[in-house]
Amino acid sequence: MNFPILTIATFLPLMGAIWLLFINKGKEEKIRRIALVTAIGSFIISLPLFFNFNLNTHEFQFVEKVPWIKEFGISYYVGIDGISLFLFLLTSFLTVISILASWTIKDRIKEYMISMLVLETGMLGVFISLDLFLFFVFWEVMLIPMYLLIGVWGGPRRVYAAIKFFIYTMAGSVLMLVAIISLYYMNYKATGEYTFDLVKIYELDIPMGAQFWLFLAFFFAFAIKVPMFPFHTWLPDAHVEAPTAASVILAGVLLKMGTYGFVRFSLPLFP
Repeated sequence: MNFPILTIATFLPLMGAIWLLFINKGKEEKIRRIALVTAIGSFIISLPLFFNFNLNTHEFQFVEKVPWIKEFGISYYVGIDGISLFLFLLTSFLTVISILASWTIKDRIKEYMISMLVLETGMLGVFISLDLFLFFVFWEVMLIPMYLLIGVWGGPRRVYAAIKFFIYTMAGSVLMLVAIISLYYMNYKATGEYTFDLVKIYELDIPMGAQFWLFLAFFFAFAIKVPMFPFHTWLPDAHVEAPTAASVILAGVLLKMGTYGFVRFSLPLFP
């Protein structure tokens, strides 16, 4: 299947968000409909992933790989397997539900829907990234729209909850970035190739001492997102203060990303 289905399903919400930038704020009904149609479109486009998925192989499917920043060995490299397939479909479906649940929101509806659509692109991108740098970009793309959804449209203590969510997540991201860069240079020392290609990095023979520290860095990033004790204290505030739709996304998708990170990165890379 040569159709770039993953790219289209992932970036269609971002295109919808860009379209909304040019819509007059007063046209609230039009804004809602564009956001909903965009989310539904992304979900429908992603359905063939399920019906055409080959259950008889462990390899990544629907793979797309294009050089992005050649000088640093960064590629736009995406694909799915049995781990990410259902999470990808769940994300696109729950975004549709979340937008429907937001239909009665009146305050800054344009900015709200843009945040929802950008968030969807970030979430979908996390589940399909096979390049560590690309994964980190999508991981960070999720942070700002969720911060805004909690901080602008949340409850009475929304600012406190949003800042707490931001600080926790950013702290984990910094550690993960250090680990990703370390893997990048370790791969160069071992193979002479600069690359963030996850499939190639899987093959690295990482010394036990380095494995411990790298695992710890990824652990903090993913444990915060799960969240695991004692990194869970941001969650009660975020859930209580977030608007209904953001809580749906938070519980249905974002918290699962931590577990996904452990399964996709931590366990295979640092056994």
